[in-house]
Order: sequence, then C-alpha cells, then structure tokens
Amino acid sequence: MSEPVMQSPLHHLNLAAKARPVDGSAGVWASEILLQGYVSLRGEAGNAAFVEAASGALGAALPTAPCTLIEAGGIAVLWLSVDEWMIVGPRERCAALAEALKAALAGIRSQVAVNSGGFTEIVVTGPDAERALSHCTVYTLDRLASGRVVGTTFGKSSVFLRREGQGFRLLVRRSFADYIWRFLERAAAPYGFGVAKLDARGAPGRAA
Repeated sequence: MSEPVMQSPLHHLNLAAKARPVDGSAGVWASEILLQGYVSLRGEAGNAAFVEAASGALGAALPTAPCTLIEAGGIAVLWLSVDEWMIVGPRERCAALAEALKAALAGIRSQVAVNSGGFTEIVVTGPDAERALSHCTVYTLDRLASGRVVGTTFGKSSVFLRREGQGFRLLVRRSFADYIWRFLERAAAPYGFGVAKLDARGAPGRAA
C-alpha cells in the first residue's frame, strides 16, 4: 500500500530543477515557497475579547486595521477582510497554533481552520517585478507600502498581494496556482524571466 505524498500545487512545473541564484540575467524572478502552513481565523475585530484572546495565542497583536499585517515569531498574520485573517508560517507549527487559537477563543464567536492544502505563496522579485505585475493586476502597485496586504485581481483570478523588501509575495489559492504562475511568466517574458532559488527563509538567494 503506497503512502500519500505531499506535493505543492506547482510540483508539475519542476521549478526546483530550473531554479538558480538571482543575477542580472533577468528582470523578473519568481518561485513558489513550498509547503507552508496556512491557518484561517475568523471573528469580530470589534470584539475586544476576541482580539485579546487571538493576540495572546499568536504571541503578537492581531492586525485589525484594514489591509495590514504583522510578522512575529516566524509567522505572518494577514488581514484579509473585516472578519478574516490568514496566518502563514512553517507547516509543522500549524496544528499546534490552530489548537492554541481554538483553546484561547473557546466561548467566543470565532472560527479557526487549518487550510494548508488550499493555498500557496509565490515570491516575485527583480528590478522589473513591479512593472511585470502591473500587467497582471488593476491595483496601483506603487501605492502598496511595506506592511500592507491587498486582495486584488490577477488576470481572471485573484490574489492577496504584499510587498516584501524589493519584491512581492502573492498568496494564491491552490486551484488557481498554475494559472497565476503561467500568467505571471507571460507578463514577465519581455523583461526576462527566471526561477529564483530560495534560501531557508523563503527569500530569493543572490549570486555571489
């Protein structure tokens, strides 16, 4: 009897075999951050008890201002809507984090769900990354400051997009990952497109 195998939604593209350190040979570099953990949290941002309990379980203040995020202790907590957040971090921590949230929020109107099989993240960087992404979305990217996240269109699909350093991260539903990757690759082609080799933190590694 064969054992189940965990695979990313882009495993069929064999990106690892194409990955290389970022250099000057392409204007846009992208890669999938493999097999992270994703925990969906829902509740009322106006409920002080909910916010306090969730913040205690997370070990950081739950972001309640629209389109904001926090990063602490190796996880990112993204505000998605007035009553929904996505927690992104190492997959091995997800189950314990979800249980801690459920325990802290017992008796408070809320919902916690591990959605690690339903999402992935794509990192996009390079001197022409913003220009290439502008062909994919209607959002004005030069207004996207660090520490903010927006839900926006991406071709005929949608993503949650945040700036990270000189690049961006795209939170993508698994079922649309292939479409979004191929759309990005076509949009980036005029600038030169490369698959970035990521370091242990999920950041693009640069050529020496």
